[in-house]
Amino acid sequence: MSGGDRTGLWLGTLLDETAARRPDGIVVIDHQLDALPDARRKLNVAELAGYVADLAARLWAAGVRPGDHIALHKSANFDLYLLACAAARIGAVPALLSPALDRDTVAVLLRRLGRPHLLTDTAKLTGDLAGLDLAALTDRVLTPAGSHPGAVSLAALAGSPAVDAVRTAPDSPALMTHTSGTTGIPKLVVHSARSLLGRLRPQERLADAIREPERCLIHVSFVHSRLFLALAVLLPRGMPAIVLRDGDPEHVAEICAKTEPGLLETHPNSFMEWEHLADDPRRPFAHVKYFSSTFDAIHPGTIRRLLAASERRFPLFHQLYGQSECGPVAGRAYTRHGADAIDGRCLGHPLPGTARIRVVAREGAEPGPDTPGHIEVRTPGRALTYYGEDERYARQVDGDWWRMGDVGHLTPRGCVHLLDREVDLIPSLRSTLEAEDTILARLPELTELVFVPGPDREPVPVLCTRDDLPLDLDRWRSAVTDLPADLAHPVQLRLTDLPRTATSKIRRLELAERLSHV
Repeated sequence: MSGGDRTGLWLGTLLDETAARRPDGIVVIDHQLDALPDARRKLNVAELAGYVADLAARLWAAGVRPGDHIALHKSANFDLYLLACAAARIGAVPALLSPALDRDTVAVLLRRLGRPHLLTDTAKLTGDLAGLDLAALTDRVLTPAGSHPGAVSLAALAGSPAVDAVRTAPDSPALMTHTSGTTGIPKLVVHSARSLLGRLRPQERLADAIREPERCLIHVSFVHSRLFLALAVLLPRGMPAIVLRDGDPEHVAEICAKTEPGLLETHPNSFMEWEHLADDPRRPFAHVKYFSSTFDAIHPGTIRRLLAASERRFPLFHQLYGQSECGPVAGRAYTRHGADAIDGRCLGHPLPGTARIRVVAREGAEPGPDTPGHIEVRTPGRALTYYGEDERYARQVDGDWWRMGDVGHLTPRGCVHLLDREVDLIPSLRSTLEAEDTILARLPELTELVFVPGPDREPVPVLCTRDDLPLDLDRWRSAVTDLPADLAHPVQLRLTDLPRTATSKIRRLELAERLSHV
């Protein structure tokens, strides 16, 4: 967005425009940049803008051109943000592929993209991608640093002549991310400059409600559009951003105790892993005024513990509901005062001025608490399509309405209640998410619990305990007395054994499939 241009959000020039107004905005990272090994870990916006222009010149020298697809699949690093912005700056379309994707899935997505440029690193080329015929799958292979046979090193192109920025049309593809892949091969979600702006506006409104600039700590996937939008909100407002790659609770506690962030954002499952830090003597969450969770439903007990750990007056926990295809569409804020009465199925009201939500009947039943319907939304942040799968995308569209793939209902006052993902429904449970919230509240020794369908569609509880201590079966039986009679015996796993997406969601279908072979 330059000047008064509000037709789109152009990632390639966003940092230039921000630097013109707030050159002293700060981003701090907890790791070295692979693509820019000499860069500091504390960077101002002007420096970031310069790095994007530099990397754009190198990409151009490597042969990347406007309209080209460039797949970014490398080790997790903040340079993924800079490289994607650099590709967008020269009019290419960056496609961000999670470092966690397995080799076969990467091969499928590369084929779908139609032999894109592939920007990866030597760790991937000698590890996960070894054995793939990249010459057949890609136009060329680029690496940010180092050298590899057959690959072009961007490090060797340092000092390439500067290239003018390319402004693409507002409704043309500008960025591709992918869905979580919880139901199979991920779908490539195509964002435009206009749809990215549609996602940005409700987040700007929320940020405008923060009266004093806060130091913001963010731990989210580098390949999720959320990171791009978070920085597009924070940096123009002069809010310093601390971006973490390492989400280990001990590391988070140290960083929080040292930097005292006023805003903390991460995935719901990461908040669950961190919640025990509420009792840490370093008081890592003492200065947090705003907790923000934007990816999925979160357990009420986690919200209560985090709010209780803040020593600020009137701390807030913001929960936003949305997905990659449409951005945030509903939300609500929790306070300490109302924390005891939190309903984990309540996701709040549609974001004013940006989204409308309706619930459509399933199998002819009027939507309600016991007969959830399909949740559909209408929003300016909706993506253009699934790349290479237009028909699949079209099946979820009804005019201006987008089917989220979730089931739930609206209260008489228009509040959105989410009961389940449609693919996760288990016949004997009204809501798997509701049952999980209930049991987690009764058994604080659990660090995770999900219900997955067994061979006869019975609910199979899969759980993890703090420090992997053996589950007390007597306490378990007492906690589940009011659950359906077909409840299976609990399966205990380590937290690290649970298959996860890039945003830490548990891949329930994959987990169920694994258990079926045990």
